[in-house]
Amino acid sequence: MIKLYEKYLTYKSIQSKIDLDSEIIIHELKFKAVRSSGAGGQHVNKVSSKIKLFFHVETSNGLNSEEKNILHSKLASKISKDNILILTCSENRSQHKNKEIVIKRFFQIITNALKVSKKRKATKPSKSSIQKRLEKKKKIAYKKAFRKKPEV
Repeated sequence: MIKLYEKYLTYKSIQSKIDLDSEIIIHELKFKAVRSSGAGGQHVNKVSSKIKLFFHVETSNGLNSEEKNILHSKLASKISKDNILILTCSENRSQHKNKEIVIKRFFQIITNALKVSKKRKATKPSKSSIQKRLEKKKKIAYKKAFRKKPEV
């Protein structure tokens, strides 16, 4: 099972940006194969190619308490009442490809949620830009003044 997920263990964006223990997290993931909906004829009724990924956020040993709190706040819409993050994938007909896609998507969601965004620095418009804006405003006002009917 570990060989199948080796490429996710060395996922560069995870290890460089956030210090996740991806090996522990991968072992905590639970999968369920479900019948996929949509077109496909008789084959779709026989094969369970849709994959559901379950990750219990509270009991995870791969995340510290601070990371768990961040995930709860940022991923509140994706986490169930039982503190389980549920993701599904039915893009391919292959169960293995769907499993790879859902794992990749899972790590992307977690890394994006744990990223610390930069604070915005307040900036003033430059003097030249203010002057240009006021000149444009005067030109438009002058143009509109000539549109009016003359007073007699």
